[in-house]
Amino acid sequence: MKQYEIKKVASFDELKTAPIIEIDYPYPAGIPDGITAHAQIGYSEHALLVHLWTEEAFTRAVEHGVLGIPCEDSCLEFFFCPMEGDGRYFNVEFNSNGCYYLGFGSNIHTLIRLVPEEPFFAPKIEKKDGGWEIFYEIPYEFIRYFFPDFTVFAGKQIKANCYKCSDLTEPPHYLSWSPILGDPFTFHRTDGFGTMTFTE
Repeated sequence: MKQYEIKKVASFDELKTAPIIEIDYPYPAGIPDGITAHAQIGYSEHALLVHLWTEEAFTRAVEHGVLGIPCEDSCLEFFFCPMEGDGRYFNVEFNSNGCYYLGFGSNIHTLIRLVPEEPFFAPKIEKKDGGWEIFYEIPYEFIRYFFPDFTVFAGKQIKANCYKCSDLTEPPHYLSWSPILGDPFTFHRTDGFGTMTFTE
């Protein structure tokens, strides 16, 4: 499985200097021409910091609202298990309109969609010719609502994966950072998550 070091950063500007995750493992084999996706993950005193971006000739952006389905559009996703030995995970999915899906569970069959009353994680999205990018924070306070013992320290490890997809483009495409091997194919297989380690 893939490995990544989560650096401690003070801001999104500093996050831009973190190691880059290439989201480039395709399903099915072969990436549609002109589509690339990347991520950077960091952490501060109070939150995980996430930066995802994609280059693509055509960005589908149709879904809006709290019950929209962002994975039907150009969608960038971060899934993570916050606690070692606990298979429950969050999946955070955004399209370029800011429509998001926030899920929690142990597999696709037990997944619960969380619908906060207010816009969540304060996403900052920039649309560009030939792609888009997003920055957002996942507060530790939010994680501790589900995992009260969650703490961050140098050497701590989490399981995670980063994805790019679009169900309704032609052709559809599905990319991951850490490969998903075997059947059935789904982003919700935690056995395909890579390891991310917090460092100073």
